[in-house]
Amino acid sequence: MSSAMRAAPRLLLIIAVLSLAGVALSSVSLAHHYGTSQSSFCDLSETLNCDIVNRSEYSTLLGIPVALIGILGYSALFVLATRYRRRARTPELLFGGALAGLGFALYLTYIEGFVLSTWCILCVSSLGAISSIALLSFVLVRISGKTSARANQAGSW
Repeated sequence: MSSAMRAAPRLLLIIAVLSLAGVALSSVSLAHHYGTSQSSFCDLSETLNCDIVNRSEYSTLLGIPVALIGILGYSALFVLATRYRRRARTPELLFGGALAGLGFALYLTYIEGFVLSTWCILCVSSLGAISSIALLSFVLVRISGKTSARANQAGSW
């Protein structure tokens, strides 16, 4: 078994763990979105304040809380990394999903920094999780492409 084939299960495990972390971060963020308290553990200052971000007009998309979208997205990535880990297209699906999530997270990060001028530590942590998942899924695509190419070369005489 090549080192690339041995690395794939470890990468999928790390992606699964990061996806669970994303679900947890998004769940806490969703609780803050619906929360009634005036402050929370991540209400640190005017520039570090999850509550301002989670209760802004940008905290929903078509009436759906962004945090709920995060929970659904991270859950889908988790299912791909665990339940469908042996499917040939899983690396590409993980990478596509992670890229979509990363693009959305970067847009929201832009809103935080340049529109709201307030940073949410939960959101920035989620950005770290989805960035890591995107990078690892890219590596997984590269590994799966190389192992598929080797299998095709070995089988074709």
